[in-house]
Amino acid sequence: MPADLQSLSIPLWIMAVVSVLQALLMIGIGVAGYLAYSRVMTLVNELEARQIAPLREKVDAILMDVKSVTARVSQQTERVDQAITGTMERVDETATRVRSNVHDKVSQAAGVARGVRAVIMSLLHKESHA
Repeated sequence: MPADLQSLSIPLWIMAVVSVLQALLMIGIGVAGYLAYSRVMTLVNELEARQIAPLREKVDAILMDVKSVTARVSQQTERVDQAITGTMERVDETATRVRSNVHDKVSQAAGVARGVRAVIMSLLHKESHA
């Protein structure tokens, strides 16, 4: 039986050594991964500080300009709308006054024409009786 234990101990030692090597390899991969992650994050932060931050400031300035222009355009549009509305109201009032004045003048002219016609008809009617 001692021979059987002797033959089993060598594979057990090999498996133990391989397990220790695997554990050391996994620890090494973990440390290497952390170092790579740390370097990448440092690079990203530097890139952000050098490239993205100035670009963001420029974009923010452009957005402020756009907001300013939009506010101005909105204000001017409102003013133009008020001016057009006021002008249309004045045009409507003027058209109503002109229509009323023309109607009055035409009515007066028609009345004068009817009066002249009545006088002429009356004169013609008297001459035909005489």
